[in-house]
Amino acid sequence: MCNRARFDGEPETITERFGANLLAEKPMDNRFDPKELRPFGRAYVVRNEAGCRGLDVMEWDVLAGQAKQAGRKVAQTNVRTLHLPQWRSLVSDPANRCLIPLTEFCEWAREPTDLGDGKKPIKGEMWFAVTDQPVFAVAGFWRQVGDQRYFAMVTCDANALVAPIHPKAMITILRREDHDRWLTGSFDDVLALQRPYSADKMTVRGPVFPTRVRA
Repeated sequence: MCNRARFDGEPETITERFGANLLAEKPMDNRFDPKELRPFGRAYVVRNEAGCRGLDVMEWDVLAGQAKQAGRKVAQTNVRTLHLPQWRSLVSDPANRCLIPLTEFCEWAREPTDLGDGKKPIKGEMWFAVTDQPVFAVAGFWRQVGDQRYFAMVTCDANALVAPIHPKAMITILRREDHDRWLTGSFDDVLALQRPYSADKMTVRGPVFPTRVRA
């Protein structure tokens, strides 16, 4: 489950790449840090409004803080089973779909993992990037509760690069030519795009201070 991601850039990077107009001012508080996105944090999100693409800011928890586990709030950051009624009702409407621009996302390697770099296996945070898209878009959907907007990322099967670290799933990275189809297509289009990105177009690196496993 992806619960940590980054966008290393400025709003202008997104508006130029995605052809989006600003829908919200950049928040000027400590809770907004797109370079270190975590659950309940806020991020830049691209969505359609009045037939045009816009750049908004939303919180990463599509259930708006309503979910609890062991007496504490938990964020619904990722969704995979889109056919369930509560998600299908949202995703079926193109107005509720969005793109989440990122430059990296993280999965946690609980067991020692060989990155194929000739070094000893490591464990801990593993950061994935896309080689043919320095800024890539993750398929997502959003909802409004009161005057606030919230989003979730859509996940899919893991590809060959992600699977050794997180075999259950990975976030749904879209090809650039599929952005419009995600934002405006049918529910069948959504399901067709819920697929893993090509592993040969991605890279992975370990943490800055990795935990190497002794021989």
